Amino acid sequence: MAQLDIKVLIKQVPNTAEVKIDPHTGTLMREGMESIINPDDLHAIEAALRLRDAHGGKVTAISMGPPQAVDVLREALGMGADECFLLTDRAFAGADTLATSYTLGKCIQRLGRFDLVIAGHQAIDGDTAQIGPQVAEFLDVPQVIRAITLEIKDNELLAERTAEECTEVVKCPLPALVTVTKEANDPRYLFIPLLMAAFEAEAPVKVWGSKDIGADEASTGLKGSPTKVQRTFTPSHKKKIEKLTGAPADMARTLVDRLRERRVL
Repeated sequence: MAQLDIKVLIKQVPNTAEVKIDPHTGTLMREGMESIINPDDLHAIEAALRLRDAHGGKVTAISMGPPQAVDVLREALGMGADECFLLTDRAFAGADTLATSYTLGKCIQRLGRFDLVIAGHQAIDGDTAQIGPQVAEFLDVPQVIRAITLEIKDNELLAERTAEECTEVVKCPLPALVTVTKEANDPRYLFIPLLMAAFEAEAPVKVWGSKDIGADEASTGLKGSPTKVQRTFTPSHKKKIEKLTGAPADMARTLVDRLRERRVL
């Protein structure tokens, strides 16, 4: 088959437990927060690079986020990606998974032909695992989720994926979209010369806005987000502690009674 054209979807996520929520929109406030590349996305990049190394072709990393999200794209270049696109625009702010998937899908369409889109299974700041499947629906291509192995043969994707109580082997035609989990591989280390080149002025990182991808702004950002967060709160971790006293036999009986009340026994 011809050389592969692979798109990888990556995301910048907070590297802290002290996240802040906008009280008016219910969305995560990312400005000024220390961020990293989403862990599952590192495995997506590695999967793409291995397929490119085996079959030839090109790996293009795509991210949507604020201007500082360019850092995760530089990391992708440092791992070996060929080119990167950052989708950043005020019109994209506050997007839920549907609006985000629409924006990413429009970018992929704008770039033209592709054989495979690879994404991490889920992001640690939302844990929805919705982006990959929604982008696949937007592009109208087959999808395989939770893949742990990937192989391209005779213009088809052959993958193993984890299910609840088993591992499934699935096959689908290209083009397709696949999401991978951390069990898929061990991401390679950054290659210092590539990382240094990623910070040069001529680094292959392109910044696109809404007009560049031909997006309908009514379908992006808050305008295109039907998901509305009604309330956000920090879960209470208070525990009720009861100290048992008395003879050992009496304490044992009381403990058994308490466990039965809670249906532990």
